[in-house]
Amino acid sequence: MNSEEEFLRFTHPIEPAMRAQTVLGFEAQKQGSEKQQEARMVELDGSHGEGGGQILRTSLALSMVTGQPMAIEKIRAGRAKPGLMRQHLACVNAAAAISGAQVDGAELGSQSLRFVPGPVRGGEYRFAISGAGSCTLVLQTVLPPLLLANGQSRVHLSGGTHNPMAPPFHFLERAFAPLVRRMGADLQLTLRRCGFYPAGGGEVEAVIVPAAGALQPFDLMARGAHRSNYAECLAPGIPRHVPTRELETLGGAMGWSGEQLRCGSVRQNEGPGNALLATLVYEHATEVFTAFGEKSLSAEQVAHGLVKELRSFQKSEAAVGPHLADQLALLLALAAWQGRKECAFTCSEVTEHTRTNCAVIERFLPVGFAIAESRQACTVQVAPA
Repeated sequence: MNSEEEFLRFTHPIEPAMRAQTVLGFEAQKQGSEKQQEARMVELDGSHGEGGGQILRTSLALSMVTGQPMAIEKIRAGRAKPGLMRQHLACVNAAAAISGAQVDGAELGSQSLRFVPGPVRGGEYRFAISGAGSCTLVLQTVLPPLLLANGQSRVHLSGGTHNPMAPPFHFLERAFAPLVRRMGADLQLTLRRCGFYPAGGGEVEAVIVPAAGALQPFDLMARGAHRSNYAECLAPGIPRHVPTRELETLGGAMGWSGEQLRCGSVRQNEGPGNALLATLVYEHATEVFTAFGEKSLSAEQVAHGLVKELRSFQKSEAAVGPHLADQLALLLALAAWQGRKECAFTCSEVTEHTRTNCAVIERFLPVGFAIAESRQACTVQVAPA
């Protein structure tokens, strides 16, 4: 098996009705490959702002959405291990698989990448990320273009489902997917098997159904009335006292008890792994915060770290937290572009990660972001240019 196959194995669409589907709604992709080759090359500095892998993932996604070729230099230049790692190569190869892209520089350690997309093809795909590489980051890369295809897609992913520095499966299922549905599209997520660092082995299936017409922009300015809170601990392959102590510590600090404290359903052979999740359900939005166990941390330290995040969000008046804000910025930018209507949301914090993501989005889409920060809530507004 060559290096590319090691990083990512895929199948092209296998059902006849789903073959060779192309993205609709965007003139750049309707004109075919010749027009795409003539499109303006978007050149990006991968060390800009937060300087991490999100620049790559957002650039790949929007290159496919708009049909604009792109080139990135200085990829992850400020990191301890600069350049493309296996996780990033999996995202590049997945993007190439759904768009038939021409790619230069897709190799380990490369700090330069050139990506020229072809028409995006909806259908059925399988992406296997070696080790515990994050399934959800690969899904984050291919989801925007597949949301805009002319038919549904089914994406099978294997790898890590609950990784530090990546959105966990339950975050996408409970917090993110409902916002996709609010725009008129659909995203159904199924967790077949959990995968933790370093073993991986998780399995996720995503069914992506584009909106009947343009994505519908919306405002999310308040979280609305409180409905419920609960915590759960996924801890396969580790001593039972660890999840018990984490839940007891979290419950004591937050005033949660009984059915609010749950041991998640997970098979022991899916471990070892330890993820402590807290879900806050409100009228207009759901938030999920996660802390991961580490050998250097006690169960109590893991729980207290999560409590700090929860209290910070609850003290604010914002609709969403900092991680969901990062995801929502791209969704609403696509909707504002297609719907030709400005929209906005509030978040508890605007991170450098979010600011960098907004800057990358503005390089591809004719939209502009305006960010206003305050103690109680920050407002992020996106409007067609």
